[in-house]
Amino acid sequence: MKEFKTDVEAADGLFEAYNSLKKEISKVVVGQDEVVRLLLTSIFCGGHCLLVGVPGLAKTLLIQTMSSALDLKFNRIQFTPDLMPSDIVGAETLDKDRNFKFIRGPIFSNIILADEINRTPPKTQAALLESMQEYAVTIGGQKHSLDRPFFVLATQNPIEQEGTYPLPEAQLDRFMFNVVLDYPSYNQELDIVKNTTSDVTTQVSHILSGDEITYFQHLVRKVPIADNVVEYAVNLVQKTRPSTERATQITNDYLEWGAGPRASQFLVLGAKCNALLNGNYSPDIADVQAVAKPTLRHRLVRNFKAEAEGYDINKIIDNLL
Repeated sequence: MKEFKTDVEAADGLFEAYNSLKKEISKVVVGQDEVVRLLLTSIFCGGHCLLVGVPGLAKTLLIQTMSSALDLKFNRIQFTPDLMPSDIVGAETLDKDRNFKFIRGPIFSNIILADEINRTPPKTQAALLESMQEYAVTIGGQKHSLDRPFFVLATQNPIEQEGTYPLPEAQLDRFMFNVVLDYPSYNQELDIVKNTTSDVTTQVSHILSGDEITYFQHLVRKVPIADNVVEYAVNLVQKTRPSTERATQITNDYLEWGAGPRASQFLVLGAKCNALLNGNYSPDIADVQAVAKPTLRHRLVRNFKAEAEGYDINKIIDNLL
């Protein structure tokens, strides 16, 4: 791991590493620059990410490519209705000497792709809760620590809702960002088709190790931030709560529930990281705004009036901003 003499030098190192990561990922994944930025922001903040997009937008490929560029262990868990908690965290089994032995599940890795997480019942979804918050799993009263760094990157298909189990709000709140993937542009899709229908294999270079990611996670938390920027973030979250002192008319008219304190924490952390990824040493209000939608969109619950009038969550956040 490269040694940095000062935090400013380390911040410059993170900026260079981020640009190198984008370059490596773009060798395999065409476009999706905003999605890549948000995914890397959540990783450098030590958060988890929920990816929402229709099939075929390279969600799985993006996460696999990112884990290769970060030189981290990667496991994919395909969530299905018959998946059991032990299929994720592992289980105790009897060995040949009739002693219980813990067999680790796929959760023991650095990057976990929870593919189509809403296809499994709540009991199995809940198996991720402890690991996402405590970075450990408890089996038979014994606590087992997970490898660090540790990230859960979950995907959801927004159009095929038959046979799905919506994630409870408590679990949604564990995700730092809700990132929406959109269709590629015409030129991007031309590049995708050309690249994926040829006989060329692209190799992705390792840019950062696990120790370097952990170091940069601590660096992000050390970034100084002005009081007025923190106040802006907290005020924004407070305005999402209907029937409270700071609630706006839009909030009272269209929201059932607002965001909790974890949203304020992630807004500030995300703003700090966003500033570093842009080559700045301290965030401003624009950095808070840059991470507002992915931080808030899965934490706000619309009421019936909003759904009836087609008032979507992004429009509500735009109004609050």
